[in-house]
Amino acid sequence: MDQTRILFVCLGNICRSPLAEGILRHRAAEGGFGDRLIVDSAGTGGWHQGEGPDPRSVAAARDNGIDISGLRARQVKTADFSHFDMIFAMDRANLRDLVRRTPHDSSADLHLFMDFVGSEPRDVPDPYYGDAQDFDRVFRMLDEGCTKLLATLFRRQGQAGARQSETK
Repeated sequence: MDQTRILFVCLGNICRSPLAEGILRHRAAEGGFGDRLIVDSAGTGGWHQGEGPDPRSVAAARDNGIDISGLRARQVKTADFSHFDMIFAMDRANLRDLVRRTPHDSSADLHLFMDFVGSEPRDVPDPYYGDAQDFDRVFRMLDEGCTKLLATLFRRQGQAGARQSETK
């Protein structure tokens, strides 16, 4: 069974992208798609490498039944552009940074996360300088986006599978 490999990217990989990683893994498992995805997260900056997610991200996830406490921050690396099928930036600044870093032989599709899921605002705001309510708001945005992403991915894969079955 083919797996879709998804990478979420924010600035430091301690707030938004680990939340998105945890949410997508959790929702995929709930929907029976957990074995069909490989999900990771990274930051465009390396300031927090090896650190766990921001405690407010951990709390927002925990309040919604998701444990992201074991995740560790890492920086985007060149190999990510060939390892992952889709790379989702949390905001336009991170997307611009990713586009600049994209090697010529990249096979990954780069997307602004909220554009892909068709929601406004286009950027997932960085809650780092905010409070618990900001993290809860970001959690809700990411949860909605991840739910839409799963529906889109598995509707497309279902259609592709149906076409393959018809040709056999």
